[in-house]
Amino acid sequence: MANVNDVSTLAFETALAELERIVAALERGDVPLAQAVETYERGIALKNHCEGLLRQAQMRIDQVVLTPAGVAEGLSSFES
Repeated sequence: MANVNDVSTLAFETALAELERIVAALERGDVPLAQAVETYERGIALKNHCEGLLRQAQMRIDQVVLTPAGVAEGLSSFES
């Protein structure tokens, strides 16, 4: 399993797929305790990374300015 600290470079889809595999392995209960703890730590790092990417995407979506006709016109600032 990869280092817990290297999740920051993963694409959302890659991180989510790995997180799903980790959850499945831990739910099966066939992972030795020491490995389960390491796997759990990796899962937490992946979860946090995915949540961060989702927050960033939401912030970008929230910036889209719509015209009265509902057409995307540009971006607003976060402070608006």
